Amino acid sequence: MTVESHAKDKAQVNQALEVSIQVGLAALLVIGCLLILWPFISLIMWGIIIAIASYPTFRKLQRALGERGGLAAVIWTLLLLAVLILPLVLLAQSLVESTRPLALQLKNGTFVIPPPPARIAHWPIIGAPLTRAWSMASTNFTDVLMKFAPQIKAAIPGILSASAGIGLTILQFFLSILVSGTLLTNSRAAAEATRSLANRLFGDHGPEFQHLVGATIRSVTFGILGVALIQSALAAVGFFVMGLAGAGVWAVVFLAAAVLQVGGLVLIPAVIYAFAIATTTKAVIFLIWCIFVGLIDNILKPLLLGRGVAVPMAVVFLGAIGGFVAMGIIGLFVGAIVLSVGYKLFLAWIEGSAAAHAAA
Repeated sequence: MTVESHAKDKAQVNQALEVSIQVGLAALLVIGCLLILWPFISLIMWGIIIAIASYPTFRKLQRALGERGGLAAVIWTLLLLAVLILPLVLLAQSLVESTRPLALQLKNGTFVIPPPPARIAHWPIIGAPLTRAWSMASTNFTDVLMKFAPQIKAAIPGILSASAGIGLTILQFFLSILVSGTLLTNSRAAAEATRSLANRLFGDHGPEFQHLVGATIRSVTFGILGVALIQSALAAVGFFVMGLAGAGVWAVVFLAAAVLQVGGLVLIPAVIYAFAIATTTKAVIFLIWCIFVGLIDNILKPLLLGRGVAVPMAVVFLGAIGGFVAMGIIGLFVGAIVLSVGYKLFLAWIEGSAAAHAAA
């Protein structure tokens, strides 16, 4: 081996070592940034989703205000916060009004459960056991509490944890709206940054993928969350008119189930409860209303999902479940959208690769 070849090999080794060190340092920097931002990942992602989904409406408001982006962002953020806070106030008011009489009765020792209507015993399958349990609770409620005291005691920590999780989720939604307002204030700079990133990642197809991401986010946001909110509003109307105890809680549970595409499952116990407490005519009307609420998504989703960006329900379901496991309640919304975007990008990449091979 000549001196020249030895020096060349040594230079190649040094170059490879230098590249490895640079890659390692870059990886450490990325990992460090992710560790620092990890508690805020879901918050930032949700803020980006809100900003992208609401950008067309924001632009209309901005043009109406003479292209004053800062003022438009402030007004739009306040509107979004009002949309978040108003239902929470109504829900809290409903909970207080529904639990106040119960708390007073428990405090005064006058709480009693009325006996079950006679018609419940004739219901198929669930009629007999439901009548027995209800009769036991109505005749001696104290014994029932004592019988199930261990289960109730074991469930209290879970209830408190769930309440804390709901509070944290509301705070995340609040902060996410503020993040989206900040992004909309600097919408032009953010658009340039995303365009540069798309060009860097996808080359000549960067603008196409950038448009695809935005269209998919808007489509899924309105097609999944929009439909879930509309269904939840209609279901809440039925719950309040029917006079269900804790109607606001029923509506919140239905919203989470509607995002998971299983809202109809929440309506089943509501209908059973309605037939137990109300007259047959009123319960049948409520049943018809619930059927309408459960089926209306078949009409709304094709209208709101848009053309060319529809996503299979399996992808939405897996995204919502996976997001919930990874991020908590807010992951129900973020997970469905992120997985849907990834699914559409993957399909676009596959189609692009197939077209490139066909052209070659």
